[in-house]
Amino acid sequence: MNKVAIVYWSGTGNTQAMAEEAARAAKAAGADVALFTAAEFSASRVDEFDAIAFGCPAMGAEVLEESEFEPLFTKCEPNLKGKKIALFGSYDWGDGEWMRNWSERCEAAGAMFAAKSVIANNAPDAAALASCGALGAALAAA
Repeated sequence: MNKVAIVYWSGTGNTQAMAEEAARAAKAAGADVALFTAAEFSASRVDEFDAIAFGCPAMGAEVLEESEFEPLFTKCEPNLKGKKIALFGSYDWGDGEWMRNWSERCEAAGAMFAAKSVIANNAPDAAALASCGALGAALAAA
């Protein structure tokens, strides 16, 4: 049984809904799942999990949330080499540049993507939630 962490930051509840769906699907697929807000997780915990999904919405000029999530993720980056991960988040405007940049950072850190990244425009619709479910199931199988 894979041990999976779902780590997210959400300002409006959109990314939280995505995190909860990924966690539900990972549990349904047999994983031991822990759901954390960014404030509840630390880089020292990365090695405790077989796979991690990170979720953060686009903020400002298509960047990660800067006060809680970005500092946490920066501390996690050195520990991602060889780690199975997935990324998700919501956005209000733009074209998903924050997710492309974030994915490139993860690749540069040596992370291994277990699932395709999921982005939702504002509140996740049924298709985005289904993709979050697939992401969670992929993490459980990774």
